[in-house]
Amino acid sequence: MTARRRAVAGWLLYDLANTIFALGVIGLYFPAWLREEGGRDSQLAITEAAAGVVVIVLAAWLGARSDRSGRRLPLLALTTAIAVAATFSLGSFELGNSLVILGVGLIGFNLGSALYDALLSQVSHEANRGQVSGLGVAVGYLGSFIGLAIGRLTLESQGYAFTFRALAIAFALFALPLFVWLREAPTPATFRRSGLVASWRSASQVPGLKRFLIGRFLYTDSINTLIGGFLALFVISELGLSPEEVNTLLAIAIGAAVIGGLVGGRAASRRGARRTLRATLLVWAAAILLGSAAAVVDLSSLVWPVGIMGGLALGSTWASDRVLMFELSPPERLGEFYGLYATVGRFATIVGPLVWALIVDVVRWGRPAAMVALAGFILAGWRVIGNRAQ
Repeated sequence: MTARRRAVAGWLLYDLANTIFALGVIGLYFPAWLREEGGRDSQLAITEAAAGVVVIVLAAWLGARSDRSGRRLPLLALTTAIAVAATFSLGSFELGNSLVILGVGLIGFNLGSALYDALLSQVSHEANRGQVSGLGVAVGYLGSFIGLAIGRLTLESQGYAFTFRALAIAFALFALPLFVWLREAPTPATFRRSGLVASWRSASQVPGLKRFLIGRFLYTDSINTLIGGFLALFVISELGLSPEEVNTLLAIAIGAAVIGGLVGGRAASRRGARRTLRATLLVWAAAILLGSAAAVVDLSSLVWPVGIMGGLALGSTWASDRVLMFELSPPERLGEFYGLYATVGRFATIVGPLVWALIVDVVRWGRPAAMVALAGFILAGWRVIGNRAQ
């Protein structure tokens, strides 16, 4: 294998490692553990919101720091180590401390994701950027199958704490090749003010970037809320799925996400990232509304086509939106602007769970109403992104 192919393989495997955390820890096992411990939706919402505030403060600054140094791998190694260590500790303490540990893991995970996305420039070129991004998503979602397999092998016999440790080890092992195989080509150092406000002002001067970031906030508000654990709570509590059925649903959705990543990446290269992303958001909205209707009319069988639709949309979203971000960003400020990209995603992670908690726990309209609200955020994002840069 050539050095170039090893670098690409390492980048793809890191996506797989990331997904072990994103869907294995956040999407499934921690919400299930929280429910067993008697926790509430709002506790998970507050934890994710608090972690999101830290990411908002740090992401653009950390990205700009990587631009100035011309190196992203050292900072990525640090954030990855934080996420792995936190995952290893989950479930070993009482509920309150475990929620704090989860928050620390979310901070490391999300800061690292921004640095990782900016490395797309190191492993692709203009002609194949969409395909590489889509392949990363596809390979990444195989990490969800690994997470599900770890849970099936360990959860019943060893308990949640052991399962979290196994997930942490898998996270570390699949992340490691990126640091061994990628020989990062340093970029010219740039010196300028950094920080959220300064970065946002800079983004406002780049055609189309500010509008895209606002649209991204709106649709990730919905998507990150769902994959942040609230979809698992919805299908268990509202549709009556058993843990085994939830695992099956996730496996189906993950398989669809692999296909969605490949198709979405290819479409982003051939038909344009913006057009691909907007079509994907319409699929998202339809899936969420159908899921809400299934709960209202008590037709749980609809969850299976909804799972396929949501999986396809999930893979295509991440394959196309990080390519669109790359296309809009000046090369010398990739780290800084991918920090903003992560920031709007985390700000959405604050707002989305809080909106969910408000609808479910405060005004008590129920989880189906919360799902409709999430579909509204998706459609608003579709509208804001528009058909072209503005």
